[in-house]
Amino acid sequence: MQSIITDRVVLRNFAEKDAAGLLEYTASPRVNCFLESKLDTKEDALAEVRKRSADDSQIAVALKESDELIGELFMMKEEPDTFSVGWHFNARYEGQGLARESAEALLKHLFTEQGARRVYAYAEDDNFRSQKLCEKLGMRQEGCMKEFVSFTKNEDGTPKYENTFLYALLRKEWEARRG
Repeated sequence: MQSIITDRVVLRNFAEKDAAGLLEYTASPRVNCFLESKLDTKEDALAEVRKRSADDSQIAVALKESDELIGELFMMKEEPDTFSVGWHFNARYEGQGLARESAEALLKHLFTEQGARRVYAYAEDDNFRSQKLCEKLGMRQEGCMKEFVSFTKNEDGTPKYENTFLYALLRKEWEARRG
C-alpha cells in the first residue's frame, strides 16, 4: 500500500521493525475480539509482521516523527463497493486523538481512492472506546446483534456470546459531513 501521511501519523505496510510495538499491544488484549491475535514472544511478533507486510488489508499506524508503531487498522473489501474496517491501538496512546486521525485517513482513502460506497465496523457492547470512535467518525449505529459471536469462554467453559453493535457510513454521508 502507498503510505498515507497525516499531521501526526503514517499509515503504511508492516515492517520487521514493528515487531516490538506489535507485541506490546497484542501480548494482553483488552478487548475479547483480539484474543485470537494474542502474541506471546518477540519471535511470534516478528513472524506476524512478516506475514502482514505483504497484506495491504493490514495497515500499520506509526507516529510520524519517530515511525514507532502505535496500532493498526484493517479493512476487508466486500464486492462490489463495501468495506469492513477495524482498529487496534496501544493503550499508551489513548486519549490523544491518534486513532481518530488514523481512521479518518483510512475512510478518506476508501471513499476517494478505493471507490467505497459503504464502510462498516463492529464494536462489542462493552468496547466503549471503539463505539465512541465510530460515532466521532460519523458512523451511525445500525443495530445490535444479540449474542452475535464468541471470542472467549465463561467460567464454566461454555462459549461467552457477546452483543455486537454494527456501525456504518455511506459515502454520501461522509461527503455531507466534509461540507
